[in-house]
Amino acid sequence: MRKQILLVISALLIAGLACAADGPAATPTPRVPEAKLDFQTDAPVWPDGTAHGFFPSPPDVTFQSVLTHFEDLGEHADFILIQPNVPWQDFVDGVEGESKSREDLRNQVVLAEMNGLAWAFVIDPLNGLNRREFFGLPEGWEATFSNPDIRRAFSNFTVWCLREFDPPYLGLASEINTYMDAHSGDVEHYLSLYKEVYAQIKAEDPGTDVFVTFQWDDLNNMFPAAAEGRQAYDTNWEQVELFEPELDVWAMSSYPYFVFNGQPIPDDYYTPLADRTDKPLAISEGGFSSKSFGPIVSSPEAQVGYLEAIDGQIGDRLAFWVYLILSDLNMDSVQDAMSMNGMSERDIDTLSMFATIGLRESDGTPKPALEVWDRLREAR
Repeated sequence: MRKQILLVISALLIAGLACAADGPAATPTPRVPEAKLDFQTDAPVWPDGTAHGFFPSPPDVTFQSVLTHFEDLGEHADFILIQPNVPWQDFVDGVEGESKSREDLRNQVVLAEMNGLAWAFVIDPLNGLNRREFFGLPEGWEATFSNPDIRRAFSNFTVWCLREFDPPYLGLASEINTYMDAHSGDVEHYLSLYKEVYAQIKAEDPGTDVFVTFQWDDLNNMFPAAAEGRQAYDTNWEQVELFEPELDVWAMSSYPYFVFNGQPIPDDYYTPLADRTDKPLAISEGGFSSKSFGPIVSSPEAQVGYLEAIDGQIGDRLAFWVYLILSDLNMDSVQDAMSMNGMSERDIDTLSMFATIGLRESDGTPKPALEVWDRLREAR
């Protein structure tokens, strides 16, 4: 078990955390088939009301940090959001088989189950550090959702995750509007793939809620450099509504400390979501830095304000709420791991902008926002 868990430490950090790093540039009870796992227990039950969760990304790249981190998650969360990139080569020829990518995911679920945590999945074909491009495509593969190899591998991997882990919520890409803005000619191809895979999931398990996530701050054109000439608060609803009616949850990510930069979040920043749809809402990832850095102004009080803004504006509509990381990142440790995995200095610098959004310091010291998070979770 120790050796198996060690294999996923880098994946937990890099794949889990990279999902947020584009920033401004950018129900069945869940179970694991016991025959496929060494650990046997009653599967954690998805809670009533709003489920509160985190990405399973530890503050340090060490074996002990991973184990301790999952124990801590069990104290402050109901579930983890597992967001794997597609292992293209492992799944292009079919659903079944054995591979390191499969074992890595099983190990994450084992750790969750050991600590009383349920799980949800988002299948991620894109680069978390740049949502305008695919991640890890084999050499020679054309980077478009019209590519038959990409479509097969994406579909097969999604079906495998559904059968293996039976998540109550299953996402089919993250922050897709960022990719849509950059590749308007590929939108129809992704949309057709989404609808094909949606139908496959519903045929196998009608109770699984299927969705794709959108970047709320970008959807509202709050980043002038990425707004393509559109005005702030002129929401690109058409990008979301293209997926209707095959959209069971409207799921958004949001990192508004890049947008308001020391100013309070407006009282109606998130309320348009509740006004636009009657469907369940979700925060699929998000967070708020507790410290200032570079030109960004923030504070522990502003981090508390972020939690209170989401809860006060849309909290009663949330099916689930994912805060990106429980603890701040030890960037010395993380930087070494990223460098060993061939990631660029630019990517490391980008990720550092998310290093202080945890609800605790990297050593586990709680910030004021952790008490607020726990209180909101208990009141769900």
